[in-house]
Amino acid sequence: MRAVVQRVSSASVAVAGDVVGSIGQGLLVLVGVGQDDTNADAEALANKIADLRIFSQDDRMELSVKDVGGSVLVVSQFTLLGSTKKGRRPSFSDAARPEVAEPLIEVFMATFTDHGLTVLGGRFGAMMDVALTNDGPVTLVIDTVDGTIVR
Repeated sequence: MRAVVQRVSSASVAVAGDVVGSIGQGLLVLVGVGQDDTNADAEALANKIADLRIFSQDDRMELSVKDVGGSVLVVSQFTLLGSTKKGRRPSFSDAARPEVAEPLIEVFMATFTDHGLTVLGGRFGAMMDVALTNDGPVTLVIDTVDGTIVR
């Protein structure tokens, strides 16, 4: 799995003009599921993100989203698995099929809930409009392989 994690002061996602998820302070997490990803990847990635100390205290990144009482907005984004190695049109052959990806997104979100966090999501497979106010900005890319965080 691959996630782009953005520390936000607010974020929302809308489908066909209707807001389906909106948060104040917290994390916007764009997440892509690969063909070989498993529940272990989803849980490891969510656990890592929930405990990341990327919120400021005394001008240092010392606090997690849990520590600041923040929320998490998860948006599934298969394009994170796009490859641009050949030509000018990205290939998405590494991305998991929807019937594999959607249940893993649900496991990913449930893991945040297990941490006591409020977690909202976009609508899987829909065209979504994502709005955010990046706080910092702070943006990280995190990958897993076989349930292990590799970046």
